[in-house]
This record gives sequence, C-alpha cells and structure tokens, in this order.
Amino acid sequence: MVKKIITTITRISLIILLLLIAGVLFSQEENLSESITGVAEELVSEETETGDIELFSELLDELKENPVRINSADTSEISRLFFLTGFQMKALVDYVAVSGPILSVYELANIPGFDRESAVKVSPFITLDAYQNHGPAKTRFTSTYLHNFSIKSISENISYPGPSWKMLSKYKFSTGSFSGGFTAEKDAGEKFLAGKPPLPDFISANLAYTGTGYLRKVIIGDFSVRFGQGTNINTGFRTSLSLTNPGFILARDELKPYTSTEENNFFRGVAAMAVIRKLAITVYASQNNIDATTGSDTGSDPDHIISFTKGGLHNTESLLSKKDAVTEKGYGINVSYNLRATKIGFAWSEIMLSLPLKPVSSKPEDFYDPSGYTFNTGTLYYNHTFRRLHSSGELSINNNLKHALVQALSLRPSDRLLINVVYRNYAPGFFSFHANGPGSTSSTSNARGLYGGFTLEMARHLFLSAGCDTENYPWLRYRCSAPSRAVRQEIRLKFMPAGNLTLEGIYNFRQSMVNISGENRIPRQNQTTYSTVKAVVVYSPSPVITLRSRVDFKLAGPSGSQGTLLLEDIICRFRRVPLSIWFRSCIFHTEDWDSRLYTYENDLLYSFSIPALYGKGSRNYLMIKWKISDIADLRIKYGITTKTENADEATSVQEIRLQAIIRL
Repeated sequence: MVKKIITTITRISLIILLLLIAGVLFSQEENLSESITGVAEELVSEETETGDIELFSELLDELKENPVRINSADTSEISRLFFLTGFQMKALVDYVAVSGPILSVYELANIPGFDRESAVKVSPFITLDAYQNHGPAKTRFTSTYLHNFSIKSISENISYPGPSWKMLSKYKFSTGSFSGGFTAEKDAGEKFLAGKPPLPDFISANLAYTGTGYLRKVIIGDFSVRFGQGTNINTGFRTSLSLTNPGFILARDELKPYTSTEENNFFRGVAAMAVIRKLAITVYASQNNIDATTGSDTGSDPDHIISFTKGGLHNTESLLSKKDAVTEKGYGINVSYNLRATKIGFAWSEIMLSLPLKPVSSKPEDFYDPSGYTFNTGTLYYNHTFRRLHSSGELSINNNLKHALVQALSLRPSDRLLINVVYRNYAPGFFSFHANGPGSTSSTSNARGLYGGFTLEMARHLFLSAGCDTENYPWLRYRCSAPSRAVRQEIRLKFMPAGNLTLEGIYNFRQSMVNISGENRIPRQNQTTYSTVKAVVVYSPSPVITLRSRVDFKLAGPSGSQGTLLLEDIICRFRRVPLSIWFRSCIFHTEDWDSRLYTYENDLLYSFSIPALYGKGSRNYLMIKWKISDIADLRIKYGITTKTENADEATSVQEIRLQAIIRL
C-alpha cells in the first residue's frame, strides 16, 4: 500500500513537470526565504512549548492573508513586518514620504538599509497597492471564515475521551472602525462538544474598536499585550535571538485582539489605548481561567497550586482535571512618551491567583521557584535613534526585588554592514507572569547572556551573516545540577547571482551542559554539542515555477551520532485553472534521536508542520489550493512519513488536512 502511494505521488510530480515544460503555469507563491523558515525550525529544535511556533506561524499567515501596505508610510502598518530592523522600518517610512509610492519590489533594494536579500525576504508579505486612508469606502462589512480539519492514520487511542481528528475554526469581520471574531479549536483526542452549553475544548472571541483620535483602540474579550522588550508582559511571540536574522530583537509596544490557539497565555477582559499628542497610555483588566496542577494539604478540596500546565491539550482524564483549574486576575498600565528620536516608557502589571502557588519540589534547582497569591512587576524602558545607531534598554523589577535587564544596540556604520549586540541579565528568582524577554531559553529567569551578530554585503549579490550567543546560568536548572553555560553560533553565506537563482550555505553550532544520568552521587555535567551544515539551492527556470533543493548534515556529540537529509520542493500555480501546487520529496537517515533534523513545510493557513525526522525513512507531501472564486479557497494536503525499522519492515503514518476559506 505504501509503495503504491509513493509511486502515485511520483507519477503526479512527473505530470506536474511535464505541464510546466508545456508552459501552463504563471506564478510562484509563498516562496519564503530561508532565514524565515530557519527561525521556525530553530524554535521547534529548542524543544520549548509549542506556543512560540504557533504564534510565529500565525504572524506569517496573517501577513500572507493581509499583506502590509508599504506605501502607506504608516509606522504602525509597516511594523507588522516584525522581522525587519528598526533602521529598515524607519527607512521605509521616510522613503515613501519623500520619494512617493514604491512601484516594484526590486525598488526596495535601493532604499538605505535594504538590499536584494531583504527585498526577497519581505516580498511574500507586502502589497504595492495604492494606500487609502480610512474613509467611507472602509465602512462596508467584510468577513472571513476559515475551517481546518486534519486526521492521521495512527490507530485511535481508546482511552481518548473524544475523536482523534483535529479541528480549527476562525471567523473575523470588520466594518468601519469596528472588528471582531472568534477562534475555536479541538485537538486530537479531545471532546468535540462538551459542557453547558456544548462548546469546543477551546473558544476565544473579541470585539475591537480602532480610531484615529484620542481613543486609538478598545478591545473587549480576548487580547494580547506586549510592552518594550517583553520582560514584564509579552503574550505574543517571544523575541528569540535569531543568530543571523537581527530584526527579531526589535522592541515594540503592542495591543491587539487575540486570535491564536495557545490556551493559557492571553488576557480575557477589556483593554484600551489612548494617545494625547506624544503621550500614549494603555490600560487593561483581565480575568481568565488557566490550566494548573493543584494539590491539597488536607486531602479534600485543592488549596494550592503545584505547577502550571502548558500546551492546552485535554485528551486524558489527568489532563482534563487540570483544565481551567485556577482563576488568574490581571491588571496593568503602560505609559510611553515619544520624542522625535527617543521613546521612554513605564509599565506595571499585577497578577492575582485564586489559589496560592506552592511548589512541592525540594530539588535545589527549584529553590527560586515563585510562590504566593500576588505577583507585581514594574518596568522602565527606552528606544533611541541617533543617526546610524539605534539603542533600546529595559529594566524590570518584581515584588521580590529580583531584576531583569536588557540592553540592545544596532549599528549600521555603512549601507553594507549591520552590527547588533544584545546583553541580558535575568536574576535567579525573577518571575513575571506572561514575561517573554529576549533570549535562547523559554524562561526569563536565571540567565546572563551576550549576543553579537552582523550582516555584510561582501560583494555584489554576495551576503555574509554571522552571530554568536553565549548564555551563563548562575543557578541550577532542569537537567543540570550546577551553574552552567551554553553557546550558539551560526554562519550564513548567500549568493544571488541572478534574479532566478539563490545559493545558500549555513553552519550552525550549539553547545550546552546536562547531567550525566545514572549516577547515585551529585550528578556531573556532560558537554553536549550539535553541529549542522545545510546547503540550499533555489532556482526559478522561469517566472512561473520555483524549485528548491536542500541537503543537511548533522553531528551530535559526545555520542558521534550523525544525520543526513535530502529534500526537493516544487512550488507552482496553473494559468488556465485556478490551482496552486506544493510538492515535497524528502529522504532522511539519522542514527538516533540526538541527530534528528527539522524541516519547515508549507501548510494550511493558521496551521504549521515542522516534523522532527529521525531514523531511516522518507517524508513526502502534496498540497493543492483551489481558488474557487474571489470569495472562496479550498486547500487539501496529503502527507506520508515512512520509516524503515529494519531491512524487512517499513511503517508509515499518513495524514490528510483540509481547509475551506470563505470571504464575504
């Protein structure tokens, strides 16, 4: 059966190639740059919670669905391109304001702070349509409904309380200054409809007002907040220090409706932002139920919190007992003042829990774990631009007088060179609910780090990027019973000799310390290393098709485990029929889990797939998008992962994903 399916996919790919040769295609679509997909793979490889990668994928999908109007010369609009640097955002605004509308994507390469590589990076997410201010034409009612359905061929677990398929529904509308919508999700194994009234396992909704006067924004329902660098409040995407993509270190304030599916990292209540000349004030109040593991000292009703549960999965009796176990109340205010080249701000937040946090672990690494009912954090931050130097800093202090400090510098000494430096110092014991500060770990605590990186246009069409991040942990941490350190390094060389060809080579190195298992005494630490080499070729034989080839090699130490991956992508779209096609064929061979490899896949909107490939096998998928009309799209994705456990036996997991989008 598996061989038959693979043969069928191979035949389909040959038919596609023949059609391409016949010239029945007209454009490429969603050809994301390697730096963008590399960040997604890096987030997954860190093995943190899936919330970051979900938010990252959602930000990209929002940009695909609603591209940025770069000719608006509006800072808030252009800042949606969150992967740009502060220099690039300001340069875009100034260029359009002085020179007029940008007429071609290639024109971006001539803007100070941009180059051809930057233009390629932003091209899938922008539109050059003439920008119009909000007016009567914008008052008409528009709405979008999206529904995703996916199921795998793995046999259904009879212990699941619900069916094994997964479902996601999103609805949003806008009319004039008002917008709103809802998000509903059911993960695999969860009940489809439960409770009174019967609802999906997770549902979120919001109603928002956006104005141009003193009152700029009001949100009722679920919303996301971020201030400065995020060491106080950041319920959005964590500013991971991408070693060769410096735009992710940008500090920014953000208040927006919550539309993601991370079930415990958002606010539910009311928020508002007002602007009086150069003064901006944001306030919010929230009450939300979150997942937690609870305990009891009396043996009856729960009277304290042991730990918080992330992930939002409720497909076993144990996980169901943790669902919405604690009520979280939150309040906060942010005040910022904008001068011509300087922005200063102050933020304060408070979280109150319905039960006290009382960790029961007596392990030394848990000595600084937070406890109590109420948690307060105050923050001072700034942004400043002076000619070719951009700096930002932030200091947060919680109610235990523990601190989090961030200082970032971005220098462009010439149009061909950009240098970035970020220092952070998160004291052991610093804890702030919903904090997501810059760093290479998911916790804004117990870390001192220094990051440095640069991007250089060495010659015409030749770009070199490199970065190094060192992080020291002054106190014990998970799987490491002594102070330790970690190092990440990356070098990226990109050559773009022609508009239809890109050659890229990447070397990535990681080093960290973990306990040696199996010892009865105080564990010693062992140094683990991961070295990865990746080569990518992207070629468009005509403006109608994109071919992408990739080779990965990984070496894990101290075991010496090796992994190899070969991958081929075809992205195309038909001229005579409204069809788009994504096809991938990938083979991999790794000696064990340590040498696993990750690959970003094109997927349904507001869904992501970055599988961990290990063992010996193949990964293939075919996705088709049918643009039924201007108001409806249909996507179908079929994927199959085949593994060879030994010479005579092969196992496969098949998956089907369906998506329907209706726009009115």
